[in-house]
Amino acid sequence: MTQYFRPLVQTDPCRPDDAYPLAGGWAWFTDVEVLSRDCTPQRLPARQAPAEILDRLIATHAPIARLDMSAPSVMGILNVTPDSFSDGGRHNAPDRALDHARAMIEQGADIIDIGGESTRPGAVEVPIDQEIRRTAPVIAAIRAEMNVPISIDTRKQPVAQAAIEAGAGLVNDVAGFTFDPELAPYCGAKSLPVCVMHAQGDPETMQAAPHYDNVLLDVYDYLAERVAALETTGVARTRIMVDPGIGFGKTLDHNLALLKRISLFHSLGCPVLLGVSRKKFIGTLGNAPDPQDRAAGSVALALAAVAQGVQVLRVHDVFETRSALNLWQAVQG
Repeated sequence: MTQYFRPLVQTDPCRPDDAYPLAGGWAWFTDVEVLSRDCTPQRLPARQAPAEILDRLIATHAPIARLDMSAPSVMGILNVTPDSFSDGGRHNAPDRALDHARAMIEQGADIIDIGGESTRPGAVEVPIDQEIRRTAPVIAAIRAEMNVPISIDTRKQPVAQAAIEAGAGLVNDVAGFTFDPELAPYCGAKSLPVCVMHAQGDPETMQAAPHYDNVLLDVYDYLAERVAALETTGVARTRIMVDPGIGFGKTLDHNLALLKRISLFHSLGCPVLLGVSRKKFIGTLGNAPDPQDRAAGSVALALAAVAQGVQVLRVHDVFETRSALNLWQAVQG
């Protein structure tokens, strides 16, 4: 019977002497929740967790793409597409994209994530040459002006290569490096940091009828397998971030189950990235059918995730997220 160990993360200033630090960051834990597919969850003192798991939970993460993992980071979304669900068409010209990148940096973004292929539900695949034309010139323009970390949001090796040559430094693959078999070896050969995300199905069909035996453990197992696969291609675990893929082949209930126990993914020994900004279920629960009205709900989920130790927040609303984080961190001390 496989067991999974989730740190019960706390951020209270009254920290016991025997508490364990979570990943060298701002949070700590004294207990873990033991999960399995066959038994009800149990709570145990963290010292009773397997040594390998405990080592992964407490080890300080090295910076990834110059991001300091000891504090929450904000990844600003820059979609240079005509059809993304929230901001399609607003930044798909190089001058408008550069203006938006400038604004996000001023508002507190730590890294800019650039994507040239919409991954909204129902989106169709974009040809490689078109995706390169959308992304590489924008990356080059940002790099020429700003010394900010840049990630490329793509499933395809040629697009990633063009982006890296233009000045990007991280590859963020929503397909978990399963779409293009050349992408992971390329990242390994170039010693690139990566973010590996879970998705069930591709964007065109992923929301048709998503099903899991246990969404939390199924997603964890998938990410564990993909991290191991990336390691075989030369991508070190210290250069991998993991993303549970909120909204990618998941119902509202699936999303909530993942968010409630997102601290489980720290057991993989990698920093955790959350991309939940403006997604449909936020509109459903927050009475905000227009994606532009979902900043408050997005920020609420971001702060809940940071309270579970999530290191990177991928967001559309940089100012609102950074402002909220500043206040949250001030209160936490």
